[in-house]
Amino acid sequence: MQNIKLFIELTRLDRPIGYMLLFWPCLWGLTIAYNFNSEVEKFYFYTLLFLLGSMLMRSAGCIVNDIVDKNFDKKVERTKNRPIASGKVSVKLAIIYSFVLCGLAFLVLINFNKLTILMALLSMPLAFTYPLMKRFTYWPQLFLGITFNYGLVLAWISINNSISIVPIIFYFGAIFWTLGYDTIYGYQDIKDDEIIGVKSTSIKFKKNPKIFISLCYSFFFISLFIIGVLMDFKILYFLTLIITFLHLIIYQIRNLNVDDANHCLQKFKSNNFLGLIVFLNILIGKII
Repeated sequence: MQNIKLFIELTRLDRPIGYMLLFWPCLWGLTIAYNFNSEVEKFYFYTLLFLLGSMLMRSAGCIVNDIVDKNFDKKVERTKNRPIASGKVSVKLAIIYSFVLCGLAFLVLINFNKLTILMALLSMPLAFTYPLMKRFTYWPQLFLGITFNYGLVLAWISINNSISIVPIIFYFGAIFWTLGYDTIYGYQDIKDDEIIGVKSTSIKFKKNPKIFISLCYSFFFISLFIIGVLMDFKILYFLTLIITFLHLIIYQIRNLNVDDANHCLQKFKSNNFLGLIVFLNILIGKII
């Protein structure tokens, strides 16, 4: 039981916000690509596959992140008790866990068409080099956005077996969504990060965080509007986008207090609800 508890802690399976933020773009991509006039069984099946894939790859990513950052994590109050940093789980065992999770994710992946499999495999370097970025650039959140939202493109390809301008624009906008919410997340550790020399957009824009995050969320919102136009969605889609706008700008940014770690975590976690709102927006656009 202790080993199971450590495995769950290591992979963050007890914190679903991580894999849900990876899953929502996948579901968005599936929804804009799928023809709901046909049978929906394939949509449900692919949704399940992408959810499993998100859970497995996010878990593997957490392990790799903790291996790479174990010396940093020891110096940060929030992360010093993580299994690898605290020595409760060895690096060797963690690597084995990571390989097993990637193997299971590959079994999920082979259920898709060849183009989806190829594109997913090409993205692997992105997934496992992200933890290194905070050592070299103030933009690790940008690399996270590129990685975390890649499933949106994969989902489109899994249905259409081709690419188009629609998922590319949506992917571009979603990257800015991640750039915004992960900047908020980074303010939890900003004092420790500055001491140990870790870089982030939270540090880079600490003097005017609301302006930067507002700009990021604005790009995301604009992409949602453009998608509606390109997909020829009805007026109800654009009306429901107001809810998304209010959540992004009013709830997350207006009262944002970057000096309160718990407050930042709350705002960050609210993006799980935002993912659901955007999904419902797209679903309304597709079926009404």
